[in-house]
Amino acid sequence: MPGFLLHVGATVMCVHAGQAQPTVPFPRVMVSGQPVVTQPNPYVVAGCALASIPSPPCVTAQWVTGATRVLAGGQPVLLQDSQAVCTPSGGSLMVVMTQLRVRGM
Repeated sequence: MPGFLLHVGATVMCVHAGQAQPTVPFPRVMVSGQPVVTQPNPYVVAGCALASIPSPPCVTAQWVTGATRVLAGGQPVLLQDSQAVCTPSGGSLMVVMTQLRVRGM
């Protein structure tokens, strides 16, 4: 399914309202003046509201789906509808806001 490409300035949150940021953007491809993010690179999560008992809060997240037809540096770029799994909680990430100019598949 086509979706808008994620970039460094996109607002991404864990399902418990923690802010997620990419660890390694891809600086050679820009959308809306900011680098895109590729699938293999994890995100870090800060401010997860999940209580530490019985489950620990989200700390990192790994994307499990990305674009199938759009690559940057040989890696799939992330799309607005890409899916991620947070560790150690097992939750997911939500893309709240991203650029609205470039779509990928």
